[in-house]
Amino acid sequence: MTPQDALLGWDEDANALAYEAFTRTHPMYNATSSDLARRVGLADSRLVVDLCGGSGATARAILDQLPAGARLLSVDNAAAMQRVGKRTLSDDRLSWITAPAEQLAAHVPTGEVDAVVCNSAIWKTQTPAVFDAVARALRPGGLFAFNIGGGFAGVRHPDEHAVRTGPSLNTLINQVAARDHGYTPPSATRSAPMMPLEQVAAQLAAAGLTVVNSEVTAQHSTMAEKKAWLSIPVFARPADRGFTHAQRMEILEAAYALTTPDTPTVTSWLVVVAQRPADAP
Repeated sequence: MTPQDALLGWDEDANALAYEAFTRTHPMYNATSSDLARRVGLADSRLVVDLCGGSGATARAILDQLPAGARLLSVDNAAAMQRVGKRTLSDDRLSWITAPAEQLAAHVPTGEVDAVVCNSAIWKTQTPAVFDAVARALRPGGLFAFNIGGGFAGVRHPDEHAVRTGPSLNTLINQVAARDHGYTPPSATRSAPMMPLEQVAAQLAAAGLTVVNSEVTAQHSTMAEKKAWLSIPVFARPADRGFTHAQRMEILEAAYALTTPDTPTVTSWLVVVAQRPADAP
């Protein structure tokens, strides 16, 4: 059993509840979800998949754009997240499937899905297997839209430079942890990005999918929203297991006290839209 103050995972009720509360209170997930849904054009869709759908933040945005007679399948392997979603999101068009993203093709009709959307999670999966499963699920001409955090993709939107007004909250957290707890932050040496567009495009092509659009976008927020996000146990910093969750929250509060709540922040995303060719067999 996970200790109460350990870094909680996605399948822990406390983390699922905190995550759901954040998505209801702050605009980040709704904005990025709505953007992805618009990119696949849902007006004529009959069957759509919300991949790694969690507690339903992206499902809400998709349902807002989905025709009345269409169906939405929200697929996630964290039962705790889906339990929260089922309590807070009720729609006859929505069904929940508890399964890893890599097993998508085993749970949906082969070649019948109009669109697949995956918000803020693709880098947590085994992407070659996921892309292959998505390709098998999509109908010819079907679209797959997902985003990758700028750090993972190795991209930065110009706005991220333009609005920088001081140290990031993550930087301040490391400084407070070092000052008060003798913490040694990880080396600042930049490593190669985990998921650059070239690698992603090659993996998609190997699965039979073609990139039809890619764009670096900027998600504008505030220091207050960033603090709320870092209060979710799974996102709390420093991530080292040597800190209890209570200690992380104390460090977060001390770091946040060094900021101004309405200070603007920017997060970069690489947004990718891929398609199963219309002439695919």
